[in-house]
This record gives sequence, C-alpha cells and structure tokens, in this order.
Amino acid sequence: MDTIKIEIPSIDENIRIIESFIDNAKEKFNLDDDIYGNIMIAVTESVNNAIKHGNQQNKTKNVHISLSLNENVLRFRVQDEGIGFDHHNLPDPTSPENINKPSGRGIFLMKHLSDEVNFHDDGRTVELCFYVD
Repeated sequence: MDTIKIEIPSIDENIRIIESFIDNAKEKFNLDDDIYGNIMIAVTESVNNAIKHGNQQNKTKNVHISLSLNENVLRFRVQDEGIGFDHHNLPDPTSPENINKPSGRGIFLMKHLSDEVNFHDDGRTVELCFYVD
C-alpha cells in the first residue's frame, strides 16, 4: 500500500497546494471526474476546517495530509494540531435556525460526498474514504 504524505502550515492560501495534491492523485490513480469532484470538495473542506477551526489559523501549526489506496478504498487523512472538537454534537446545517448561517456546512458536505467519514484523536483527525474500482 502506497501512502503519500504532505504537511502544510495553517495558511488559507495553502489550499492551492491541496488542490494540486488532489490533481496529482487523480492522475496517479486514474480517477473519474465524478469521484474527483467529490474528493476535491470534501478534502479541501476538511483542510479548511483544520486550518481555521483546528489550528485557529496559527501558521506555526501544521496540517498533515496523507493519502493511501488499499483494496479499492482511497483514504485521505487530515490531521490538525489543535485541541479537537466534539464531532458527535454538531448543529444540523439544514435545520431552519441554521439555514442562513455562513458556516457549519463543511462536515455535512464531507459526509455527503465521501463514502465514509471517520473522526479520530478527539476530532483532530478526519479520515475520508472513497470507494474506487
């Protein structure tokens, strides 16, 4: 199993690096456009959350991203250096009181675009799984 890892400082502009990382994965694993689009949105949302919420945009803290393919499961792990969060008690972004809020949709999107979403380390690590054939 090949694992590719990168690490970026917690700066918004570094999302471009993640987009290139995903573009390279598309080429390496010959991903079709549908799954590529889902991966691009879900993984960049996850990295955005790690930068903004996890590491509080502290550029001395890094976001660690790894990618592996094992038995037709493409697995992205995004880890921040923050204090974590309670991923069991998140507000529903589709409920009427939250529908007009500008934030709170990242994890909702990740769950809808990925085949599996798992949280580890008190929410500091999110694992996004995509089934490929």
